[in-house]
Amino acid sequence: MSTQNVLFDAPGPRGRRTIMIGNVVGVLVVLAILAIVVRGFAENGQFAADLWTPFLHADAWTNFLLPGLVNTLKAAAIAIVLALIFGLVFGLGRLASSRTVRWVSSVVVEFFRAVPVLLMMIFFSFFFAVNNVFQSAYVPLAAVVVSLMLYNGSVVAELVRSGVHGLPRGQREAALAVGLSSGQSLRTVEVPQALSAMLPALLSQLVVVLKDSALGYTIGYLELLQQARHLGAADGNILQSLLVAAVIFIIVNYLLTLVAGRARRRRRRTSGGQGAIAATTAVATDVGVTPITGLGEGGRI
Repeated sequence: MSTQNVLFDAPGPRGRRTIMIGNVVGVLVVLAILAIVVRGFAENGQFAADLWTPFLHADAWTNFLLPGLVNTLKAAAIAIVLALIFGLVFGLGRLASSRTVRWVSSVVVEFFRAVPVLLMMIFFSFFFAVNNVFQSAYVPLAAVVVSLMLYNGSVVAELVRSGVHGLPRGQREAALAVGLSSGQSLRTVEVPQALSAMLPALLSQLVVVLKDSALGYTIGYLELLQQARHLGAADGNILQSLLVAAVIFIIVNYLLTLVAGRARRRRRRTSGGQGAIAATTAVATDVGVTPITGLGEGGRI
């Protein structure tokens, strides 16, 4: 039987009314700001047709915007894969039985979580260039990927640690009861359940990776923002180019947010259904451990 932790009371009629009023006021403030911005653009001629028509031509997309979007997605995809590997390794390290391994993993994770991503990009850009680690054409991409991997991998490691600690104690107790060791319980029972529980948070982290990849323009990486700047400089419409790039970022991030929300709803529908004893018994059989018999009701021997 599971218990639900209630973090706060559901708002009553007055609370719901206050929340609704706050939402309405917030929307009105945002609309007022947008109206002021649009009026300023109109007064300064930023809606002139000649400033926006370049985006109706294929050259602007095939030579600038689409290659920039591809580079952004490429850097984000590589960084996400490496960050997941980094996060799993150091997340397990923070949960290891060895105090030395836990200490080293904690230092690495906390250090890279504290260092700004932009600072890491600049550092690795100079480091790779000076030491000829990569060919000069690949230095910006490598610096962006490594920086995003270290920062977001540290966040994933913390998600793994907190996800495992957030599981009910009965999960580990059931795993130990069927004959698994502490390490086997961690790898085959606790971490998979923690990953399932934090899947929406991991998908939300993808949005952070995608947005942070735009920082690569500072080291010359030709991602979407940098390509939009080049397009604006060529056509004399830098503001319009940046606005189009912002819209593309918003669309891509919105699609990722929809995926994260769908995964969260799907997990809520499919969560539960199996007890800890049944799940860990199946895992124990898969890893070749003979379960301890004689478990009565409630998992007692």
